[in-house]
Amino acid sequence: MTDHAPMRLDDIRERLLPLAGSAPPRLRALAAWLADRPEELAFNSVRSLADLAGTNPNTVVRLAQALGFSGFEQARGAVQQVLRGGASGYAARAAALSHRPPERLMAELRAAAEANVADVFAPRSLAALAEIVPHLLAARQVHCIGVRTAYALAHYFTYRGGMAHSNIVPAPSQPGLILDALTEAEPEDVVIAISFAHYSSEVLRAADAARTRGARLLAITDGYTSPLARGAWRVLRPPMRGPNLMFPLAGAFLMIEALLEAMAAQDARAEARIERFETRLLEVGAYRKG
Repeated sequence: MTDHAPMRLDDIRERLLPLAGSAPPRLRALAAWLADRPEELAFNSVRSLADLAGTNPNTVVRLAQALGFSGFEQARGAVQQVLRGGASGYAARAAALSHRPPERLMAELRAAAEANVADVFAPRSLAALAEIVPHLLAARQVHCIGVRTAYALAHYFTYRGGMAHSNIVPAPSQPGLILDALTEAEPEDVVIAISFAHYSSEVLRAADAARTRGARLLAITDGYTSPLARGAWRVLRPPMRGPNLMFPLAGAFLMIEALLEAMAAQDARAEARIERFETRLLEVGAYRKG
């Protein structure tokens, strides 16, 4: 089995079922268990999968190899890719949640969240953010496009960023306004496009529009193989570990927050602009005390 072969969860099941009938006893039991829930390969480590299935880590590794993978990490990565790209991805993740006792689920969510935070602040990630910041500050305009769950990320970037930086354009709130907003984009602009599998067609069209207008495209997406990453000026990949029904956004929010704080720290005009923003809101009664 190669990394590049198109796969489905049914392909994994088809390889598990013969093992469930003819493999040595421990492998047979694990294969039969996984055939009913192959998505568990994507959401567990060797040890946590062994604990969940009532077997030992060595059997988990042996089964991954029996499936044709070089080891467990390759097997897990292949199934993760299936769930990112497959039409039934959310349903499969929902099915995986149903197998978890509440206390186990909360423990896994916490462990995944801690790992995501650590990845955002890892040296490689921070270096990528630091390299991007001066370009955002120097751009004529910065657009940020996201729809569905990614709209929250785009709105936060433009609302919070717009307080401090005059070149950040409000996020379009209606699909028809996305392309309208980009018709006047120029090569001196940056268009931030945010989408994760399943990839939103509106955001992909916005990315195409940015390229057509010659603007620099900053893709915030789940991998370099994402259609959003093709031809992008820069790609940011937020960590998205977790057994969540939809891919968790906490890492993406943290990455965007870190980007915004670094921008504010390096923009000498940010303090005065934020002060004017707060003063205007206070004058019209937008804030209340108590």
